[in-house]
Amino acid sequence: MSNSTPKPKPPIQNPTPASLPPTPNPAPFSLPHTTEPAGSGKLLHNKETGNYFCANCKNPLFNSKEKFDSGSGWPSFFNPFKDAVEFKPDKLLGIQRTEVICNKCKIHLGHFFKDGPKNSRYCINSKDLNFEKKK
Repeated sequence: MSNSTPKPKPPIQNPTPASLPPTPNPAPFSLPHTTEPAGSGKLLHNKETGNYFCANCKNPLFNSKEKFDSGSGWPSFFNPFKDAVEFKPDKLLGIQRTEVICNKCKIHLGHFFKDGPKNSRYCINSKDLNFEKKK
């Protein structure tokens, strides 16, 4: 038995949807109700102009103009692109929450909350997103 830990792959910097191969099955972090640790996401502090896509299927999800700093530790957005996401009730932690899933491949993206500056906060895992910088 080896004691060596595999090295994580470096994140892809400013990928384009054409350069991102689709993943045939959702990764473990994309399974229902799983969340990356607060403050750990590669796109949390991204301030560049462009679009955010589903890391699993390349579905366009959010424009950077809709992103804001909620102080939650996860990328937060006011509104997704039309028909980009679906909602599911989530009572896993004993409280009523609203799960956000990709409308195309159905992976877990995060949660929706009726708070924030516009009473709309999509709190999304960075690991479930890829970003394409506007050219």
